[in-house]
Amino acid sequence: MTEMFDSPEGRRLAYRFHSPQNGPTFVWLTGFKSDMSGDKVTRLEAWARETGHGFLAFDYSGHGQSGGAFIDGTISAWREDALSIIEAKTSGPLILVGSSMGAWIALLVLKARLARIQAMVLLAPAPDFTRELMWPALPPEAKAQIMEQGQTMLPSEYDEPYPITRALIDDANDWLVLGEPIAFDGPVRILQGGMDTDVPWHHAMRLVELMGSDDLTFTLIKSGDHRLSRDEDIPVLISTCAALVQD
Repeated sequence: MTEMFDSPEGRRLAYRFHSPQNGPTFVWLTGFKSDMSGDKVTRLEAWARETGHGFLAFDYSGHGQSGGAFIDGTISAWREDALSIIEAKTSGPLILVGSSMGAWIALLVLKARLARIQAMVLLAPAPDFTRELMWPALPPEAKAQIMEQGQTMLPSEYDEPYPITRALIDDANDWLVLGEPIAFDGPVRILQGGMDTDVPWHHAMRLVELMGSDDLTFTLIKSGDHRLSRDEDIPVLISTCAALVQD
C-alpha cells in the first residue's frame, strides 16, 4: 500500500515499505523520470514480501505520486529525498538497488551512510550522467537555451517532452562521483544491457574500475536494453538479489 511521508525538507514523498523479518532491507532507487510503479520494482518487491525481506521503494519529489514539480528537481533534492526517507522508515543494514540515475543516488547514499550499507545492486548505472552523457549529447541550440534561458525541452521515447534545467546541470556538478575511488568493501553487482543506448556499457565499466570492493560482479546481458524490464531480465535481477541474502 502506498503511503505518504513529509520529509524534513518539506517535500511530500510517496512510498511503500514493509519491515524485514530478519536481515537487511532492500531499498529501491528509481531512475530519472521513473517511479515505483514499474515492473522491475513491483516484482522485486513481491519477491521480498514472499521471502520475508524488508523492502522500501519511493518516488523522488516531482516523480510519480510524490509532490512537487519535476522541473524543480536536482540531484541535491533527490539525494535528500532518499536519505530522509531511509532514515525515517528503515533501521539496520541495507541493500541498495539503484536503476540508472538511481545508481548515482545509491552511490551518494553509500557515501553518506557507509556503515549501514551491506551490498549494492546497480542496473545500467548512470552516475554523473548529466555531465558525461546528457550534456555532450545535447545539440548546440539546446545547450544555448539552457545557459541563456535556464531550460530546454527534450523529446522522450518513453513519454512527453520534458524540461532540462540549468539548475539540474549546475547542481549535479557538486555530486560527481567518477573522479576518484569509491570506498566500499561489500558485494557489488552490476547488471548492464549490451544494447543500452542511453547508458552504454563502457560507462558502467568506469564504475567497475573505481569501486573499492573486490567482491564485484559485472553481468552484461548482451541483448538487454536500458530498462532491463523484459521477462527474461527481471529474473536475473531477483536471483542476483536473492544470492546476496542466502545463508
